[in-house]
Amino acid sequence: MENSILLSARGVCKAFGPTRALVDVDLDIRRGEIHGLIGENGSGKSTFSSIVAGAQKADSGEFFINSEPYQPLSMVDAQNHGISMVIQEMGTIPGITVAANIFAGRLEQFSRLGILNWKKINGEADRILTEIGAPEITAKMPIDSLNFEDQKIVEIARAMVSTPDLLIVDETTTALAAKGRKIIYALIRKMHDRNKAVLFISHDLDELMEVCNIVTVLRDGVVVDTLPKEKMSVPQMRALMIGRELIGSYYRPDYDGSCGDEVLLDAKQISLRPYFMNVDLQLHKGEILGLGGLADCGMHEIGKALFGIEKPVTGSVTLRPAADAPVSVLSPVTAVKHKMAYVSKDRDKESIIISASIKSNIVLPSLPRLKRALGFISRKSENRLADEQIEIMRIKCQKRTQLMKQLSGGNKQKVVFSKWLGTNSDVFILDCPTRGIDVGVKADMYKLLMELKRQGKGIVMISEELVELIGMSDRILLFKNGTQTNELQRSESMTEKDIIEYII
Repeated sequence: MENSILLSARGVCKAFGPTRALVDVDLDIRRGEIHGLIGENGSGKSTFSSIVAGAQKADSGEFFINSEPYQPLSMVDAQNHGISMVIQEMGTIPGITVAANIFAGRLEQFSRLGILNWKKINGEADRILTEIGAPEITAKMPIDSLNFEDQKIVEIARAMVSTPDLLIVDETTTALAAKGRKIIYALIRKMHDRNKAVLFISHDLDELMEVCNIVTVLRDGVVVDTLPKEKMSVPQMRALMIGRELIGSYYRPDYDGSCGDEVLLDAKQISLRPYFMNVDLQLHKGEILGLGGLADCGMHEIGKALFGIEKPVTGSVTLRPAADAPVSVLSPVTAVKHKMAYVSKDRDKESIIISASIKSNIVLPSLPRLKRALGFISRKSENRLADEQIEIMRIKCQKRTQLMKQLSGGNKQKVVFSKWLGTNSDVFILDCPTRGIDVGVKADMYKLLMELKRQGKGIVMISEELVELIGMSDRILLFKNGTQTNELQRSESMTEKDIIEYII
């Protein structure tokens, strides 16, 4: 029935130790709704959605699907009840094919006498990939051969296998560029047109305004309001999320684009086929240098090459410390030793140790500096550094020994920043540093970048968000198909239109 309640939650509670993640949450999702769920990092959005999707259990409360009691035993069980979810972080299984990922947990449906029919599995996987708009990804491809975005598209295909009545999109669009977003938006429209429903979680409030027809706001695990389309506005949603009105812009108020003459990092004619070719780049003291383009333009790989993760086939990357001789950056070990820092776009896979504690992640790159005689490192010095960074970055956690996997996405990102701040680095390579961060924390991050600039640090900021590049960069290098297409200086009159013609 049109507009009938598809999913109902009543009195849902969830706690992790002393932290109350959800407190008596009541929420209804109706057919035909694109229902936004917003809140600051740690507000309970992902906890709620993961319970609905069968990834974890509520401590108390009830769920109903089409007025029938619903208590999923697993994500596969949730899919069998018509609920699928695409998560923010990487959710594919390494070491197997695309098809095996798409049908993970459901392969028995292709089994006869204990033998899997791989021809049928691969055929069905290719059909689903074509149906969602990604025919270039094929069933037999090893999942590890795909880039981050294409692996997310495989996860979308897995979510659509069961033709769900409710699709949960948890911060997925922040991990996708133009191709992936086109696919997910088309699926959302299709769900709406077929009188199904979408629970859409995003920190991008402008995106929520465009996509959703109703929004529920969580703060500290409590539902504070639900706004129908006619009452939705970005200022109102911000105020409800953070409990106060957020006044002014996130971004820099100045437009002089000034920085020092001293070159901190110098890349000459670096190439890494097929990603980028003959790139020249200089980063100055006190400069925020933006790198912009579409996801596959090569800028993410340039960041890895600058930090020594990838070795260019031609050219050189040279670090120029103020008081020391120039250093060739040949590996991450060399980079860290000479005060470079790197924040990866793929946070859970490349920037943190998800199964380790907050403390262990924060102190890891600082261990050489904390060493005493005979290589001894005192627990006291480790604890002091961890506590300092937790306080500086206002990381929401129970204690320093809490595991990273228990933190919200935004608080994980704070840990990523804090571990490099603890090393007193001079050069920062930041790849999509504000991906998946809420409005309040994003403003704090931008203030942090400005403080690093004031201290004379050099920052390479790689971003797929054009407004972010315009708002924060002293200088912007634009890339298309692995080649630099333009260089823009900071200007009050610069718009997204000035950039788009050079990246598409």
